[in-house]
Amino acid sequence: MAIYFNTIVFGPIRSRRLGSSLGVNLLPLKGKLCSFDCVYCECGWNADGRSDNKIPTVEQVREALKNKLEECHRDNIPVDSITFSGNGEPTIHPNFPEIIDYTIALRNKFFPKAAISVLSNATMLGRPGIKEALRKVDNPILKLDGVDEAYVRLIDRPQNPDYSISEVISQLEWFEGNFILQTMFLRGVVDGVEVDSMRSDLLEGWQKMVLALRPREVMLYTLDREPPLSTLKKVSVKEMEQAAEPLEKAGIKIRISG
Repeated sequence: MAIYFNTIVFGPIRSRRLGSSLGVNLLPLKGKLCSFDCVYCECGWNADGRSDNKIPTVEQVREALKNKLEECHRDNIPVDSITFSGNGEPTIHPNFPEIIDYTIALRNKFFPKAAISVLSNATMLGRPGIKEALRKVDNPILKLDGVDEAYVRLIDRPQNPDYSISEVISQLEWFEGNFILQTMFLRGVVDGVEVDSMRSDLLEGWQKMVLALRPREVMLYTLDREPPLSTLKKVSVKEMEQAAEPLEKAGIKIRISG
């Protein structure tokens, strides 16, 4: 069953990775808008979320975030992270850089110790101002599930037919390691094809990519909620630890969520 975030600002909720996380949804409130159509997305399939394609205005986002931060501050509700996620890809919003600028100002006013985090699939990094905006936040969490084009197209289903992993990697190099890489580990059957993140060639290619980019942190995670595709299965924490071992030996910080 798809999970939609039906308000612009939601929570705070307890996040596996970010603590007390105040969510910000820059996307439709009753639908989904994303440049991927991942087989494991908790928001379900893009096609099932097209009843609403209206995104909130800059003014609506500003007002909702200001009101919620004021409320949390007044009621002593902790906020460890202001987290942009929601019903799809947050950097799709045409005013994303402007929204980040005033989020930083509001954070500094109400919760100066809180981090600002963005969960992104890294598909919009080539758009003007997106990389620069992401560099301003504390936690630019950028997803890349692998370096094999066929595998990534199978599980992430990029909506742009010209999607290129080499182009994404080139954009990630711009950060000079000052970002967090996020990768989903899973196995199962997709469109009749057996997939397994732990397959040796896929894993070795991913490890080489991580070692070349040297992000400040790598987040490995697996299925947490029921995915829209029922033929998928979790990968164990032990297996993800094995996948991360050469990265840890190279001095890269690893965080695993099972």
